[in-house]
Amino acid sequence: MLFGRKPAAIPTAEEALPGRNEEMPLSNRHHVNGNTLKAPYPEGLEVAYFGMGCFWGAERRFWERDGVFTSAVGYAGGHTLNATYREVCSGMTGHTEAVLVVYDPNTISYRDLLTLFFEAHDPTQGMAQGNDHGSQYRSAIYTTSDQQLEEARIAMDSYQEKLTQQGFGQITTELKPIDNFFFAEEDHQQYLAKNPGGYCGLKGTGVSCR
Repeated sequence: MLFGRKPAAIPTAEEALPGRNEEMPLSNRHHVNGNTLKAPYPEGLEVAYFGMGCFWGAERRFWERDGVFTSAVGYAGGHTLNATYREVCSGMTGHTEAVLVVYDPNTISYRDLLTLFFEAHDPTQGMAQGNDHGSQYRSAIYTTSDQQLEEARIAMDSYQEKLTQQGFGQITTELKPIDNFFFAEEDHQQYLAKNPGGYCGLKGTGVSCR
């Protein structure tokens, strides 16, 4: 399946690749700001997860913001344990490429992060983002609290209204509490800082959700 046609639907747990128990080896230091990638984080910080197409460009949008302590890329919303990039790209793990964002709510609010999320990509494309096609590129918000879930629903409804006014279709963003997140390989962490001319892939709608 790794070299065949990508499946049109997210596989079930029984259909997904099995993966492995070993986590991806990481330096555990953010290439840009030097902060730790993995928990534990300093007291008072909060965690959010977003999928918005290719995670290389998505992660840069978050680490550039004041109040973001650290960011990292990985795989969320699927089944395969500690999947590799190659496995995720096969469409047989169920994951989407996701960004972990650790932020200080006293400096940047979750609402601010949602605004960045909705304005930086097109959340109406289903299993795709721009020229990238496959379930690993689907739009997603994975929440860590009931408050985040409610704020995300409100933001989604508000943005849908504005998208409709501009002639866009229905938002297809997957919204649910986080159930797993597996860190991607070291080469993918802060990719565009290590490769300034690398592929970004983000194409926003041009519609503001403010």
